[in-house]
Amino acid sequence: MDPAERELEVPSPGSAAPGRNRLLIGALAITTTVGYGVLTYAFSALLGPMSAELGISTTTTVGASTTAVLVSGLVSIPVGRWLDAHGGRALMTGGSVLAAIAVLAWSQVHNTVQLYGVFVAIGIASAMVLYPPAFAVVVAVTAPERRTNSILTITLVGGLASSIFIPLTGYLAHAQGWRTALVILAGAVAAITVPLHLIAVRRRPPRPAVGVRHSTSPARVLSDPGFWLLAGAFVVHSAALAVISVHLVLYLVSLGHPPARAASLAGLLGLLSVTGRLVTSVSARWLPMATVTAVILFVQGIAIGLLPVLGRHVAGAVGCLVLFGLGFGVSSIATPAILLDRYGATGFGTIAGMLGTPTTIAKAAGPLAGAGLADAFGYRPLIIAVAVACAVAATALALTRRLLPCTPDPSHT
Repeated sequence: MDPAERELEVPSPGSAAPGRNRLLIGALAITTTVGYGVLTYAFSALLGPMSAELGISTTTTVGASTTAVLVSGLVSIPVGRWLDAHGGRALMTGGSVLAAIAVLAWSQVHNTVQLYGVFVAIGIASAMVLYPPAFAVVVAVTAPERRTNSILTITLVGGLASSIFIPLTGYLAHAQGWRTALVILAGAVAAITVPLHLIAVRRRPPRPAVGVRHSTSPARVLSDPGFWLLAGAFVVHSAALAVISVHLVLYLVSLGHPPARAASLAGLLGLLSVTGRLVTSVSARWLPMATVTAVILFVQGIAIGLLPVLGRHVAGAVGCLVLFGLGFGVSSIATPAILLDRYGATGFGTIAGMLGTPTTIAKAAGPLAGAGLADAFGYRPLIIAVAVACAVAATALALTRRLLPCTPDPSHT
Protein backbone atom coordinates (compact mmCIF):
# COMPACT_ATOMS: atom_id res chain seq x y z
CA MET A 1 0.00 0.00 0.00
CA ASP A 2 1.53 3.37 -0.93
CA PRO A 3 1.61 6.29 1.55
CA ALA A 4 -1.38 8.03 -0.02
CA GLU A 5 -3.52 4.93 0.35
CA ARG A 6 -2.29 4.45 3.92
CA GLU A 7 -3.49 7.95 4.80
CA LEU A 8 -6.92 7.14 3.42
CA GLU A 9 -7.28 4.09 5.65
CA VAL A 10 -9.07 5.86 8.48
CA PRO A 11 -11.16 4.30 11.22
CA SER A 12 -14.66 3.44 10.09
CA PRO A 13 -17.67 4.96 11.81
CA GLY A 14 -18.06 1.70 13.72
CA SER A 15 -14.48 1.48 14.97
CA ALA A 16 -14.30 0.52 18.61
CA ALA A 17 -13.87 3.26 21.20
CA PRO A 18 -10.66 2.97 23.29
CA GLY A 19 -12.45 1.38 26.27
CA ARG A 20 -14.35 -1.03 24.06
CA ASN A 21 -11.14 -1.82 22.19
CA ARG A 22 -9.32 -2.68 25.41
CA LEU A 23 -12.16 -5.00 26.38
CA LEU A 24 -11.99 -6.70 22.98
CA ILE A 25 -8.21 -7.15 23.03
CA GLY A 26 -8.22 -8.42 26.60
CA ALA A 27 -11.02 -10.87 25.84
CA LEU A 28 -9.37 -12.20 22.68
CA ALA A 29 -6.02 -12.54 24.46
CA ILE A 30 -7.70 -14.76 27.05
CA THR A 31 -9.85 -16.78 24.63
CA THR A 32 -7.03 -17.51 22.19
CA THR A 33 -4.82 -18.61 25.08
CA VAL A 34 -7.49 -21.00 26.30
CA GLY A 35 -8.28 -22.08 22.74
CA TYR A 36 -4.70 -22.94 21.84
CA GLY A 37 -4.10 -24.47 25.25
CA VAL A 38 -7.07 -26.86 25.09
CA LEU A 39 -7.49 -27.47 21.35
CA THR A 40 -3.79 -27.73 20.46
CA TYR A 41 -1.38 -28.18 23.38
CA ALA A 42 -3.39 -30.41 25.71
CA PHE A 43 -3.10 -33.19 23.14
CA SER A 44 0.62 -33.75 23.78
CA ALA A 45 0.05 -34.20 27.52
CA LEU A 46 -2.68 -36.78 26.89
CA LEU A 47 -1.04 -38.66 24.01
CA GLY A 48 0.49 -41.47 26.10
CA PRO A 49 -2.40 -42.44 28.39
CA MET A 50 -4.99 -41.93 25.66
CA SER A 51 -3.18 -44.17 23.17
CA ALA A 52 -2.67 -46.85 25.81
CA GLU A 53 -6.30 -46.97 26.88
CA LEU A 54 -7.66 -46.89 23.33
CA GLY A 55 -5.21 -49.62 22.30
CA ILE A 56 -3.89 -47.75 19.25
CA SER A 57 -0.40 -46.70 18.22
CA THR A 58 1.00 -43.27 18.97
CA THR A 59 1.26 -42.66 15.21
CA THR A 60 -2.45 -43.37 14.74
CA THR A 61 -3.32 -41.05 17.62
CA VAL A 62 -1.12 -38.24 16.26
CA GLY A 63 -2.95 -38.64 12.96
CA ALA A 64 -6.10 -37.37 14.66
CA SER A 65 -4.32 -34.14 15.58
CA THR A 66 -3.02 -33.83 12.03
CA THR A 67 -6.57 -34.26 10.76
CA ALA A 68 -7.72 -31.35 12.92
CA VAL A 69 -4.99 -29.11 11.48
CA LEU A 70 -5.92 -30.06 7.91
CA VAL A 71 -9.62 -29.46 8.50
CA SER A 72 -8.85 -26.10 10.08
CA GLY A 73 -6.92 -25.08 6.99
CA LEU A 74 -9.63 -26.23 4.61
CA VAL A 75 -12.33 -24.14 6.28
CA SER A 76 -10.18 -21.00 6.63
CA ILE A 77 -11.55 -19.32 3.51
CA PRO A 78 -15.29 -19.74 4.27
CA VAL A 79 -14.60 -18.60 7.84
CA GLY A 80 -12.82 -15.51 6.50
CA ARG A 81 -15.70 -14.71 4.16
CA TRP A 82 -18.19 -15.00 7.02
CA LEU A 83 -16.11 -12.65 9.17
CA ASP A 84 -15.92 -10.05 6.41
CA ALA A 85 -19.68 -10.21 5.81
CA HIS A 86 -21.13 -10.74 9.27
CA GLY A 87 -18.52 -9.93 11.91
CA GLY A 88 -17.13 -12.20 14.59
CA ARG A 89 -19.60 -12.47 17.46
CA ALA A 90 -21.81 -15.25 16.15
CA LEU A 91 -18.94 -17.16 14.55
CA MET A 92 -16.53 -17.01 17.49
CA THR A 93 -19.24 -17.66 20.08
CA GLY A 94 -20.53 -20.60 18.04
CA GLY A 95 -16.96 -21.84 17.61
CA SER A 96 -16.47 -21.75 21.38
CA VAL A 97 -19.65 -23.77 21.92
CA LEU A 98 -18.52 -26.28 19.29
CA ALA A 99 -15.06 -26.46 20.90
CA ALA A 100 -16.52 -27.21 24.33
CA ILE A 101 -18.83 -29.90 22.92
CA ALA A 102 -16.01 -31.44 20.88
CA VAL A 103 -13.63 -31.60 23.85
CA LEU A 104 -16.37 -33.14 25.98
CA ALA A 105 -17.00 -35.70 23.22
CA TRP A 106 -13.24 -36.33 23.08
CA SER A 107 -13.40 -37.46 26.70
CA GLN A 108 -15.87 -40.19 25.69
CA VAL A 109 -14.18 -41.73 22.64
CA HIS A 110 -13.55 -45.48 22.65
CA ASN A 111 -12.13 -46.21 19.19
CA THR A 112 -10.18 -44.67 16.33
CA VAL A 113 -13.23 -43.70 14.26
CA GLN A 114 -14.73 -41.75 17.16
CA LEU A 115 -11.39 -40.10 17.89
CA TYR A 116 -10.95 -38.89 14.31
CA GLY A 117 -14.56 -37.71 14.13
CA VAL A 118 -14.06 -35.61 17.25
CA PHE A 119 -10.91 -34.07 15.81
CA VAL A 120 -12.71 -33.06 12.63
CA ALA A 121 -14.99 -31.03 14.90
CA ILE A 122 -11.99 -29.68 16.79
CA GLY A 123 -10.43 -28.60 13.49
CA ILE A 124 -13.57 -26.67 12.53
CA ALA A 125 -13.77 -25.07 15.98
CA SER A 126 -10.08 -24.11 15.81
CA ALA A 127 -10.65 -22.21 12.57
CA MET A 128 -13.42 -20.26 14.33
CA VAL A 129 -11.71 -19.26 17.59
CA LEU A 130 -7.89 -19.06 17.27
CA TYR A 131 -5.57 -16.33 15.95
CA PRO A 132 -6.85 -15.92 12.36
CA PRO A 133 -10.47 -15.01 13.24
CA ALA A 134 -9.29 -12.99 16.24
CA PHE A 135 -6.99 -10.93 14.02
CA ALA A 136 -9.74 -10.42 11.44
CA VAL A 137 -12.02 -9.07 14.17
CA VAL A 138 -9.28 -6.74 15.43
CA VAL A 139 -8.55 -5.45 11.94
CA ALA A 140 -12.23 -4.77 11.27
CA VAL A 141 -12.89 -2.65 14.36
CA THR A 142 -9.54 -1.18 15.43
CA ALA A 143 -8.02 2.06 14.20
CA PRO A 144 -4.99 1.47 11.91
CA GLU A 145 -2.49 2.98 14.34
CA ARG A 146 -3.58 0.56 17.10
CA ARG A 147 -3.75 -2.67 15.09
CA THR A 148 -0.15 -3.81 15.41
CA ASN A 149 -0.02 -3.30 19.17
CA SER A 150 -3.42 -4.96 19.57
CA ILE A 151 -2.33 -8.04 17.64
CA LEU A 152 0.99 -8.09 19.50
CA THR A 153 -0.84 -8.08 22.85
CA ILE A 154 -2.97 -11.04 21.81
CA THR A 155 0.03 -13.05 20.60
CA LEU A 156 2.15 -12.26 23.65
CA VAL A 157 -0.53 -13.60 25.98
CA GLY A 158 -1.36 -16.46 23.62
CA GLY A 159 2.30 -17.42 23.60
CA LEU A 160 1.87 -18.57 27.18
CA ALA A 161 -0.71 -21.22 26.20
CA SER A 162 1.75 -24.10 26.02
CA SER A 163 3.46 -23.10 29.26
CA ILE A 164 0.11 -23.05 31.06
CA PHE A 165 -1.88 -25.88 29.53
CA ILE A 166 0.68 -28.63 28.91
CA PRO A 167 1.64 -28.91 32.61
CA LEU A 168 -1.94 -28.22 33.74
CA THR A 169 -3.32 -30.97 31.51
CA GLY A 170 -0.56 -33.32 32.60
CA TYR A 171 -1.37 -32.68 36.24
CA LEU A 172 -5.11 -33.19 35.70
CA ALA A 173 -4.51 -36.41 33.76
CA HIS A 174 -2.21 -37.74 36.47
CA ALA A 175 -4.58 -36.80 39.29
CA GLN A 176 -7.97 -37.53 37.68
CA GLY A 177 -7.32 -39.55 34.52
CA TRP A 178 -7.26 -38.24 30.97
CA ARG A 179 -11.02 -38.47 30.45
CA THR A 180 -11.84 -36.40 33.54
CA ALA A 181 -9.10 -33.95 32.58
CA LEU A 182 -10.88 -33.37 29.25
CA VAL A 183 -14.22 -32.87 30.97
CA ILE A 184 -12.62 -30.17 33.14
CA LEU A 185 -10.99 -28.53 30.11
CA ALA A 186 -14.29 -28.59 28.19
CA GLY A 187 -15.89 -26.83 31.14
CA ALA A 188 -13.14 -24.20 31.09
CA VAL A 189 -13.70 -23.55 27.38
CA ALA A 190 -17.44 -23.16 27.92
CA ALA A 191 -17.16 -21.01 31.05
CA ILE A 192 -14.40 -18.68 29.78
CA THR A 193 -14.53 -18.33 26.00
CA VAL A 194 -18.27 -18.45 25.27
CA PRO A 195 -19.26 -15.45 27.45
CA LEU A 196 -16.16 -13.43 26.49
CA HIS A 197 -16.85 -13.82 22.76
CA LEU A 198 -20.52 -13.05 23.29
CA ILE A 199 -19.84 -9.90 25.31
CA ALA A 200 -16.67 -8.43 23.78
CA VAL A 201 -16.90 -9.19 20.04
CA ARG A 202 -19.13 -6.89 18.04
CA ARG A 203 -22.08 -8.31 16.15
CA ARG A 204 -21.32 -7.05 12.63
CA PRO A 205 -18.29 -5.51 10.91
CA PRO A 206 -18.32 -1.73 10.57
CA ARG A 207 -19.31 -0.20 7.27
CA PRO A 208 -16.39 1.26 5.29
CA ALA A 209 -15.95 4.96 5.86
CA VAL A 210 -15.88 7.49 3.05
CA GLY A 211 -12.32 7.68 1.74
CA VAL A 212 -11.30 4.21 2.82
CA ARG A 213 -9.57 2.23 0.10
CA HIS A 214 -12.02 -0.18 -1.49
CA SER A 215 -11.71 -3.92 -1.33
CA THR A 216 -9.52 -6.04 -3.49
CA SER A 217 -11.45 -9.02 -4.80
CA PRO A 218 -10.10 -12.54 -4.23
CA ALA A 219 -9.67 -13.00 -7.99
CA ARG A 220 -7.44 -9.95 -8.22
CA VAL A 221 -5.45 -11.02 -5.17
CA LEU A 222 -4.83 -14.38 -6.83
CA SER A 223 -3.64 -12.56 -9.97
CA ASP A 224 -1.06 -10.62 -7.93
CA PRO A 225 2.41 -12.24 -8.25
CA GLY A 226 3.28 -10.78 -4.86
CA PHE A 227 0.56 -12.84 -3.21
CA TRP A 228 2.07 -16.03 -4.56
CA LEU A 229 5.49 -15.01 -3.27
CA LEU A 230 3.94 -14.37 0.14
CA ALA A 231 2.10 -17.67 0.04
CA GLY A 232 5.23 -19.54 -1.02
CA ALA A 233 7.27 -17.90 1.72
CA PHE A 234 4.84 -18.67 4.52
CA VAL A 235 4.06 -22.18 3.25
CA VAL A 236 7.74 -23.12 3.16
CA HIS A 237 8.44 -21.46 6.49
CA SER A 238 5.41 -23.05 8.19
CA ALA A 239 6.50 -26.49 7.02
CA ALA A 240 10.06 -25.84 8.25
CA LEU A 241 8.90 -24.75 11.70
CA ALA A 242 6.58 -27.75 11.97
CA VAL A 243 9.47 -30.07 11.13
CA ILE A 244 11.62 -28.53 13.85
CA SER A 245 8.78 -28.64 16.38
CA VAL A 246 8.41 -32.39 15.93
CA HIS A 247 11.95 -33.56 15.17
CA LEU A 248 14.28 -31.22 17.10
CA VAL A 249 14.45 -33.25 20.31
CA LEU A 250 15.32 -36.44 18.46
CA TYR A 251 17.96 -34.63 16.44
CA LEU A 252 19.56 -33.16 19.56
CA VAL A 253 19.60 -36.64 21.10
CA SER A 254 21.34 -37.91 17.95
CA LEU A 255 24.00 -35.21 18.50
CA GLY A 256 24.74 -36.73 21.90
CA HIS A 257 22.57 -34.71 24.30
CA PRO A 258 20.65 -36.65 26.97
CA PRO A 259 16.87 -36.66 26.37
CA ALA A 260 16.12 -34.36 29.32
CA ARG A 261 18.66 -31.79 28.15
CA ALA A 262 17.44 -32.09 24.56
CA ALA A 263 13.89 -31.34 25.68
CA SER A 264 15.07 -28.35 27.72
CA LEU A 265 17.02 -26.98 24.77
CA ALA A 266 14.00 -27.39 22.51
CA GLY A 267 11.96 -25.46 25.08
CA LEU A 268 14.03 -22.37 24.24
CA LEU A 269 12.05 -22.02 21.01
CA GLY A 270 8.78 -21.30 22.81
CA LEU A 271 10.41 -18.85 25.22
CA LEU A 272 12.21 -16.96 22.45
CA SER A 273 9.12 -16.76 20.24
CA VAL A 274 7.72 -14.06 22.54
CA THR A 275 10.99 -12.10 22.36
CA GLY A 276 10.96 -12.47 18.58
CA ARG A 277 7.48 -10.96 18.35
CA LEU A 278 8.59 -7.96 20.39
CA VAL A 279 11.72 -7.49 18.27
CA THR A 280 9.65 -7.74 15.10
CA SER A 281 7.08 -5.19 16.26
CA VAL A 282 9.68 -2.67 17.39
CA SER A 283 11.75 -3.05 14.21
CA ALA A 284 8.64 -2.54 12.07
CA ARG A 285 8.43 1.05 13.32
CA TRP A 286 11.40 1.88 11.09
CA LEU A 287 11.36 -0.79 8.37
CA PRO A 288 8.60 -2.47 6.34
CA MET A 289 7.29 -5.60 8.04
CA ALA A 290 8.15 -7.75 5.01
CA THR A 291 11.78 -6.59 5.20
CA VAL A 292 12.01 -7.17 8.96
CA THR A 293 10.50 -10.64 8.61
CA ALA A 294 12.81 -11.52 5.72
CA VAL A 295 15.87 -10.62 7.81
CA ILE A 296 14.65 -12.68 10.77
CA LEU A 297 13.93 -15.71 8.56
CA PHE A 298 17.38 -15.43 6.98
CA VAL A 299 18.98 -15.38 10.45
CA GLN A 300 16.89 -18.45 11.30
CA GLY A 301 18.28 -20.24 8.26
CA ILE A 302 21.86 -19.47 9.23
CA ALA A 303 21.27 -20.50 12.84
CA ILE A 304 19.64 -23.85 12.11
CA GLY A 305 22.17 -24.51 9.34
CA LEU A 306 24.98 -24.18 11.89
CA LEU A 307 23.32 -26.54 14.35
CA PRO A 308 24.87 -29.72 12.82
CA VAL A 309 28.30 -28.08 13.21
CA LEU A 310 27.96 -26.41 16.61
CA GLY A 311 25.13 -28.35 18.20
CA ARG A 312 27.15 -31.11 19.86
CA HIS A 313 28.19 -28.65 22.55
CA VAL A 314 25.65 -27.09 24.90
CA ALA A 315 26.80 -23.54 24.25
CA GLY A 316 26.69 -24.03 20.50
CA ALA A 317 23.24 -25.59 20.61
CA VAL A 318 21.94 -22.79 22.83
CA GLY A 319 23.34 -20.12 20.51
CA CYS A 320 21.80 -21.68 17.42
CA LEU A 321 18.42 -22.27 19.04
CA VAL A 322 18.25 -18.79 20.56
CA LEU A 323 18.71 -17.22 17.12
CA PHE A 324 16.33 -19.69 15.50
CA GLY A 325 13.74 -19.15 18.26
CA LEU A 326 13.55 -15.42 17.56
CA GLY A 327 11.67 -16.25 14.37
CA PHE A 328 9.58 -19.08 15.79
CA GLY A 329 6.48 -16.96 16.39
CA VAL A 330 7.14 -14.14 13.96
CA SER A 331 4.62 -15.23 11.33
CA SER A 332 1.67 -14.77 13.70
CA ILE A 333 2.28 -11.03 13.87
CA ALA A 334 3.97 -10.56 10.47
CA THR A 335 1.26 -12.15 8.33
CA PRO A 336 -1.58 -9.75 9.22
CA ALA A 337 0.73 -6.73 9.06
CA ILE A 338 2.05 -7.65 5.60
CA LEU A 339 -1.44 -8.37 4.25
CA LEU A 340 -2.75 -5.07 5.62
CA ASP A 341 0.18 -3.19 4.11
CA ARG A 342 -0.37 -4.78 0.72
CA TYR A 343 -4.15 -5.04 0.40
CA GLY A 344 -5.72 -2.86 3.10
CA ALA A 345 -8.26 -3.80 5.75
CA THR A 346 -11.41 -4.36 3.70
CA GLY A 347 -11.86 -8.05 2.95
CA PHE A 348 -8.98 -8.93 5.28
CA GLY A 349 -10.67 -12.07 6.63
CA THR A 350 -11.10 -13.62 3.18
CA ILE A 351 -7.57 -12.75 2.05
CA ALA A 352 -6.07 -14.06 5.28
CA GLY A 353 -8.06 -17.27 4.82
CA MET A 354 -6.71 -17.64 1.29
CA LEU A 355 -3.19 -17.49 2.70
CA GLY A 356 -4.04 -19.54 5.79
CA THR A 357 -5.30 -22.58 3.91
CA PRO A 358 -2.01 -23.59 2.23
CA THR A 359 0.14 -22.59 5.22
CA THR A 360 -1.97 -24.67 7.59
CA ILE A 361 -1.83 -27.67 5.27
CA ALA A 362 1.95 -27.25 5.06
CA LYS A 363 2.11 -27.17 8.84
CA ALA A 364 0.27 -30.49 8.97
CA ALA A 365 2.21 -32.17 6.18
CA GLY A 366 5.69 -30.89 7.08
CA PRO A 367 6.44 -33.29 9.95
CA LEU A 368 5.33 -36.29 7.88
CA ALA A 369 7.54 -35.26 4.97
CA GLY A 370 10.36 -34.58 7.42
CA ALA A 371 10.01 -38.05 8.92
CA GLY A 372 10.28 -39.58 5.46
CA LEU A 373 13.38 -37.55 4.65
CA ALA A 374 14.97 -38.44 7.99
CA ASP A 375 14.23 -42.14 7.51
CA ALA A 376 15.75 -42.11 4.02
CA PHE A 377 18.80 -39.88 4.54
CA GLY A 378 19.17 -39.17 8.26
CA TYR A 379 18.55 -36.09 10.36
CA ARG A 380 21.45 -33.97 9.14
CA PRO A 381 20.03 -33.55 5.59
CA LEU A 382 16.65 -32.77 7.15
CA ILE A 383 18.11 -29.94 9.23
CA ILE A 384 19.95 -28.59 6.18
CA ALA A 385 16.67 -28.70 4.24
CA VAL A 386 15.03 -26.62 6.98
CA ALA A 387 17.86 -24.07 6.72
CA VAL A 388 17.39 -23.85 2.96
CA ALA A 389 13.63 -23.49 3.41
CA CYS A 390 14.12 -20.52 5.75
CA ALA A 391 16.50 -18.87 3.27
CA VAL A 392 14.05 -19.42 0.41
CA ALA A 393 11.20 -17.97 2.46
CA ALA A 394 13.31 -14.93 3.37
CA THR A 395 14.20 -14.34 -0.27
CA ALA A 396 10.57 -14.60 -1.38
CA LEU A 397 9.44 -12.10 1.26
CA ALA A 398 12.19 -9.66 0.28
CA LEU A 399 11.14 -9.89 -3.38
CA THR A 400 7.54 -8.94 -2.57
CA ARG A 401 8.76 -5.42 -1.83
CA ARG A 402 9.76 -5.09 -5.48
CA LEU A 403 6.31 -6.04 -6.78
CA LEU A 404 3.51 -3.50 -6.60
CA PRO A 405 0.22 -4.86 -5.21
CA CYS A 406 -2.73 -5.32 -7.55
CA THR A 407 -5.10 -2.38 -7.88
CA PRO A 408 -8.55 -2.47 -6.28
CA ASP A 409 -11.27 -4.14 -8.26
CA PRO A 410 -13.16 -1.45 -10.26
CA SER A 411 -16.43 -3.21 -9.50
CA HIS A 412 -15.97 -2.21 -5.85
CA THR A 413 -15.41 1.48 -6.49
